[in-house]
Amino acid sequence: MTVDAFRPAAPAVLFDLDGTLVDPAGAITGGITQALAQHALPIPPDAALRSMVGPPLAQSLGTIASVPADRLAAVIATYRDRYRAEGMGASRVYPGVADLLVRLREHGYRLAVATQKPVGLATELLAATGLLDAFDVVHGSSDDEEDPVPLTKTQIVAAALADLGLTTVTDETGSAPEHRTAVMVGDRQHDMRGAADNGLAGIGVAWGFAGDRELVDAGATLVVGSASELEAAIADLLPRPAGRKSTGSDLPGSDLPDPDVVGRATA
Repeated sequence: MTVDAFRPAAPAVLFDLDGTLVDPAGAITGGITQALAQHALPIPPDAALRSMVGPPLAQSLGTIASVPADRLAAVIATYRDRYRAEGMGASRVYPGVADLLVRLREHGYRLAVATQKPVGLATELLAATGLLDAFDVVHGSSDDEEDPVPLTKTQIVAAALADLGLTTVTDETGSAPEHRTAVMVGDRQHDMRGAADNGLAGIGVAWGFAGDRELVDAGATLVVGSASELEAAIADLLPRPAGRKSTGSDLPGSDLPDPDVVGRATA
């Protein structure tokens, strides 16, 4: 997908996938459990399994589930077979998210997915949940899950920005300046750090897989608890594209809820 129909300056909202747009409904943690059991490998406790949602699967299996390197490929293949056969169909779009994407596009925002899920699988999931057409670009990890140097979230976010014509430029200190034409929305620390590394404000969503204070401690600008709060936060942080006329369904930028209600992150 390309963004030729949009002016380069049009602002963009980048979204993580699992835990942000789509509820895996146990498909990820349950699938990992079944794959490990099928290969007679130890199963981590529930909290550890939940922490495996977000990072690259091979990385999580190796560092959290302690799967030996020579067995990673087989465990991943078992997991992916079941995920495509059953897990993807069990995934559900979080309440209010589909309507939010429609409204953002109506207001002229460009939309992108930046996920550490393999890009091919991410595209399949977006199609299966009816969300694919909402997005201008989809970026993810390599489809080769045995890649010895997987892309980081920072690199994936940077690639999405470049595809949108919003390439990050670092300053003389090597840091990314504040990016006022895009924001990143996600549910894990990796999303917030990927945003910060690219100079973006990071909006954390509380309905995903983050642990207590994980998003705040990772530098989230805001943490929101519903799609309506997310809509208000986007309007507050990222002004509507120039030239768009106001309508009765305007994004509620001027009446953003009190920070204590939305969950504005503090140090």
